[in-house]
Amino acid sequence: MAHKRIRKFNTRVTYPEQKLDNDLCQAVVARGTMVFVRGQVGQDLETSKSVAIGDPAGQTEKAMANIKMLLEESGAKLEHICKITIYIIDPRYREPVYRTVGKWLKGVHPVSTGIVVSALARPEWLVEVDATAVIPDL
Repeated sequence: MAHKRIRKFNTRVTYPEQKLDNDLCQAVVARGTMVFVRGQVGQDLETSKSVAIGDPAGQTEKAMANIKMLLEESGAKLEHICKITIYIIDPRYREPVYRTVGKWLKGVHPVSTGIVVSALARPEWLVEVDATAVIPDL
């Protein structure tokens, strides 16, 4: 069974005052094998070096690339993502971060929560994204 996405929407309509284009939904019904991806940041997973310092969109790009890689290593795909949580340290980063996430998840329609936090684990990190995916039963 494919995931059932409840009340799909695009942020262009929901937040017309912002330059966003994210395909989201209000709820997801999924059956299968769950994959929980730890919060990903602008860090190379092979070297542990931070990347795109000072660039929230660049750090988001790396976080999403990491999520894709980890999902693939787990036998999942981006389209299996049901829930993402986005943590940013400054509300002004919302648009560049969400635009980047929106490009990676175009057509997926996950449930999404965004949270502004005072800091992340390292001072150079501006954004963190975690994801929950469900590999559908065959």
